[in-house]
Amino acid sequence: MTKDNKTFEDRLDRLKAIVSALEKGDLPLEEGVALFKEGQTLSKECATQLEKARNEVKIVTGGEVEDFDVDTEEDTADDS
Repeated sequence: MTKDNKTFEDRLDRLKAIVSALEKGDLPLEEGVALFKEGQTLSKECATQLEKARNEVKIVTGGEVEDFDVDTEEDTADDS
């Protein structure tokens, strides 16, 4: 975890809540600006965490990072 003990998922959940609140459009200006700033910070922190994870995967895989397929329920249903 990071120094403030928030996980990537914690940050992402908060970012989703901020986006939802901003999309409603009924916030006072000051609150909207504060949430926007918080969202920008969270977005940068998430991007940093993702890049760090990607680099760790590169190290583990010897520099090879490939996209992978995630089976969804629809995909597995089509395969049967």
